[in-house]
Amino acid sequence: MAVDDRVCAVVVTYNRRALLSECLTAVRAQTRGVDALVVVDNASTDGTAQMVAEEFQDAILVKLAQNEGSAGGFHEGMRAALGSGLRWQWVMDDDTMPRPDALERLFAARERLDGLPEPVMLYSKVLWTDGRMHPMNFPGFRMSDPHLFISGVEQGLPPLRWATFPSLLLRSDAVERYGPPRKGYFLWSDDIDFTARILRSEAGYFVPDSVAIHKTATAHWPWEGGDRFYFAVRNGLWTLRGDALAGHEKIGHALLIAGQIRRFLPHERFRPSALGIAARGLRDGLLRRP
Repeated sequence: MAVDDRVCAVVVTYNRRALLSECLTAVRAQTRGVDALVVVDNASTDGTAQMVAEEFQDAILVKLAQNEGSAGGFHEGMRAALGSGLRWQWVMDDDTMPRPDALERLFAARERLDGLPEPVMLYSKVLWTDGRMHPMNFPGFRMSDPHLFISGVEQGLPPLRWATFPSLLLRSDAVERYGPPRKGYFLWSDDIDFTARILRSEAGYFVPDSVAIHKTATAHWPWEGGDRFYFAVRNGLWTLRGDALAGHEKIGHALLIAGQIRRFLPHERFRPSALGIAARGLRDGLLRRP
């Protein structure tokens, strides 16, 4: 194993002890093992910290004083992984179950670049429990350079424009250059903003033969998220106002947000509470800063 291929897994958890144990067991069972493991506990109250200390004694446990959401958890987890000095970070939620060869296949993808730019990010195919692509984990592809896109597809490595956190392998130096996820996002779109910032000028690829199962309770779209749809609107607008997207990409992103609201309201039967969720998301996304 080359020194430059050493990897630290980063797992963020909140009150899902049983799922976390299953996730960490899957991480430990990889055909290409990890060299360090960071677990970020978002102030769980279900005995998570004790379970990690007893069953995964070599893990670095980062216990947060309060629940800082996905964004805060990965922010602190990536910072802790930087402290390990390892070149790669493999990040995921506590309900992500990577198949045994998922990490091996992510690293093996670099062997078929065949002239493609070296990646700072590699992303697995993320499925739900029934074998479908998980609707919350579709990647965005770089379509602005047709030659690069076609070359990537020919190598089985479509170039990424953004990705989500389940089974995302990224280089630590990219975290150092661009910073970790922005804590203010708390939940949803933190990973889109984070990866899109990096991939504006760096290379990353989707690796479809590396597979992880995202064991969420349901396989829902953002507009089916109930109260949480507030974060989809607010954080989507924050990303629109930020530095992750180029000017021409912001047009499409604005249309995406509008389309999600258009689906959310009828899904919620235009209840006053749903109108309030969308209105608060619009207000905070436009008037506040992350």
